[in-house]
Amino acid sequence: MATEKKHKLKVIPLGGLGEIGKNMTVIEYGSNIIVIDCGMSFPEDEMLGIDIVIPDITYLIKNKDKIKGICLTHGHEDHIGSIPYLLKKINVPIYGTRLTLGLVENKLLEHKIEDAQLNVVEAGSTINLGCFKVTFIRNNHSIPDAVSFAIDTPIGMVVHTGDFKIDYTPINEEVMDLGKMAELGRKGVLLAMSDSTNVERSGFTESEKVIGQKFMEIFKNSDSRIIVASFASNIHRLQQIIDAGVANGRKVAISGKSMVNAVKVSQDLGYLNVPEGTLIHVNELKSYKDNEIVIITTGSQGEPMSALTRMANSDHKKVQIKPGDLVIISANPIPGNEKTVSRVINMLYEKGANVLYDALTQVHVSGHARREELKIMLSLLKPKFFIPVHGEYRHLMQHSKLAHELGVAEGNTIIGKNGDVIELTSKTIAINGTVTSGNILVDGLGVGDVGNIVLRDRKLLSENGLIIVVLATERGTGKVLSGPEIVSRGFIYVRENIDLIEESKTVVRKALAKCEDTNVREWNNIKMSIKDALSSFIYEKIKRNPMILPIIVEVKPEEMTDMNNFEF
Repeated sequence: MATEKKHKLKVIPLGGLGEIGKNMTVIEYGSNIIVIDCGMSFPEDEMLGIDIVIPDITYLIKNKDKIKGICLTHGHEDHIGSIPYLLKKINVPIYGTRLTLGLVENKLLEHKIEDAQLNVVEAGSTINLGCFKVTFIRNNHSIPDAVSFAIDTPIGMVVHTGDFKIDYTPINEEVMDLGKMAELGRKGVLLAMSDSTNVERSGFTESEKVIGQKFMEIFKNSDSRIIVASFASNIHRLQQIIDAGVANGRKVAISGKSMVNAVKVSQDLGYLNVPEGTLIHVNELKSYKDNEIVIITTGSQGEPMSALTRMANSDHKKVQIKPGDLVIISANPIPGNEKTVSRVINMLYEKGANVLYDALTQVHVSGHARREELKIMLSLLKPKFFIPVHGEYRHLMQHSKLAHELGVAEGNTIIGKNGDVIELTSKTIAINGTVTSGNILVDGLGVGDVGNIVLRDRKLLSENGLIIVVLATERGTGKVLSGPEIVSRGFIYVRENIDLIEESKTVVRKALAKCEDTNVREWNNIKMSIKDALSSFIYEKIKRNPMILPIIVEVKPEEMTDMNNFEF
């Protein structure tokens, strides 16, 4: 251990800083690494066709022999969603509470990963991972079994709060272990890392039980069919929807693959209490009156393929929105999803549904601490150094200022970025270099094969369309035997723009003639000449920049017996 103490402690965020989601933090000391969380995020609008975004784990792959384990704070997708992709590269032990690992195990089954090393740890327990001792501390969030971490390192105590709020009346009656936080503060905390999501909101986050009372009131006063959209992993919310349904004589149907999976795992592990006979299959809905039904569904973020969006689009095979339906969206839009959520709400209204969402009445409370709760956490821990985490840059900045107000010296806080190597001694904290980080894009089964160039092409295609120029030439001489033919996709409707198409063909012919005059025979140069000439002509004519794709087919003279019947 004497040699180990010569090292500096490194904190390396690979995700979760300057963004909401994709949470992953590396803690490193000498030859020891532990990883906190392994999350994913949803694609931004310009990431056309992308399913999810995961962190770049190049650094972990290079240092895989140092990794002692991955510790998970809770089971939300932005904290566990990348695990299957990481395990395909590095098979390392994973530690988490029962529900968290139950949700992870379900994801691994989908990815056909059978050799994962999953280790259940109860809140209050301590595990040894190399030179680190990690204590799991019970906290409150919008999912059961959420924890914070106290990490005993060779140079001092590090506390990572995970996502949390201070709820004095939680659904499962298990209050956050503030006593443990106070004990850590008395003994001395070298570094605290704390959830910054709600730092801009004053006061305290309301208890989850407030929503249960609201559901009871809404269900009691409604004779309509009720459809509630929520996050599949918000098990506390699902419990309260089910409780309100049971209390008002309603059967409960589940729609959406992730929702069905979450309900099954939570029931199997005892985290969701559903009276026998309450759940029905969506195929059975027609057997009940509207006032005897509540449907719990995915789609609170307006995701294009989610069950609620398909209902709003009339694409759902089992559930069609009809006039009088009461639709409750029990979630706030994640930053960037506001437009898609608005679009779904508008479609629901157009179909005659009544829609309740947080702007109209309180049907959602956050799982994240507001300013007063963040103050309590900082006051209990009294850290020497502070790194705000889990938030966009403005959230990190505001949380840093809050720490200064509570006595953390200004030089002792770091507003980091993904990839920063933050080094600590018992007396100093500073950023010292960076490691590879960023976004890995998942498109179907492809992981990382879509990059900036492909996204640029997709964006260009979506905005301006495509022109394909096809012509056949004689092999050996380069003489044009047929064409050019022009095909348009997403650019113009050819039948209504015959003149433009014919003029474009003339431009291509002139470009080819110019190549012949200058004795150009290299196909790449000919294609570039066609693209340049046609691009300039079209922009001058109608101020558009379609993608232009020339295709030149070489044909042997004997294959050209009847040029009039040549087809592309």
